[in-house]
Amino acid sequence: MNEPIKLKAKDYKSSVKPIWCPGCGHFSVLNALTKAFAGLGIDKDDTVLVSGIGCSSRLPAYVDSYGFHGVHGRGLAIAQGLKVARPDLTVIAMGGDGDGFSIGGNHFLHACRRNVNMTYIAMDNEVYGMTKGQASPTTPADWDHSKLTPHGPGVRPFKPAALALASGAPWIARGYSGNPNQMARLIAAAIEHPGFSFVHVLSQCITFCPEQTDWKAVVHEREEEALVDADEAAQLFLHEDGFQTGVLYNAQRATWPPSVPEPQSTDITRGFSV
Repeated sequence: MNEPIKLKAKDYKSSVKPIWCPGCGHFSVLNALTKAFAGLGIDKDDTVLVSGIGCSSRLPAYVDSYGFHGVHGRGLAIAQGLKVARPDLTVIAMGGDGDGFSIGGNHFLHACRRNVNMTYIAMDNEVYGMTKGQASPTTPADWDHSKLTPHGPGVRPFKPAALALASGAPWIARGYSGNPNQMARLIAAAIEHPGFSFVHVLSQCITFCPEQTDWKAVVHEREEEALVDADEAAQLFLHEDGFQTGVLYNAQRATWPPSVPEPQSTDITRGFSV
């Protein structure tokens, strides 16, 4: 029998060329994703990438697998339905901070809660890049680079990891676009996790947030092992600086839908004389 041909990362890229802005962190996410696929030996024909709307949501077109480009904020809902209908597939949903935590925020909460066996990659650049730089749910309260919020949005930004934990996500990691090799390892681990896995990616947008070039100086990898206690994880996510990377929380929980036992055959003549 012929051995299957081992694919390289480049073999998972489609012929469509990315049109992100120069310096966009999403280029690194694409590279990390294809590295993870190559490392795991992912079958293209059994893999589906699902996205919503936004700069990050273009990514399925750049990967040589099945893909679905949905409507704004609905990528997770589509991905969950697909995985439930076809549990044999590797399903990965992806989007940005606006798509995932604003328009699709309610779907994010329930995806964490349901724990369908799939992966969600959220590329967070703290801004609506596709629509020219408006504040998003993760934008700092004092960010004053937009004409719509010249004095800053003035509201406390979301903490995605804390939100995921509170909603029931059993596996939470954070990566940085400036470290694609680590990010590839995180994505591979997320795919292998038996349940809903959330990868929060700090993916810089230097076009509208040039100050994010400073992220490289403050991002640091967590040295401790992933937390398994939800109370300890809550303390971490509520009080951390938001720049530590790695697998932050790893718990085991039954996936949805629950397995239904096969009906037992019964003797319908039992109790009756024949």
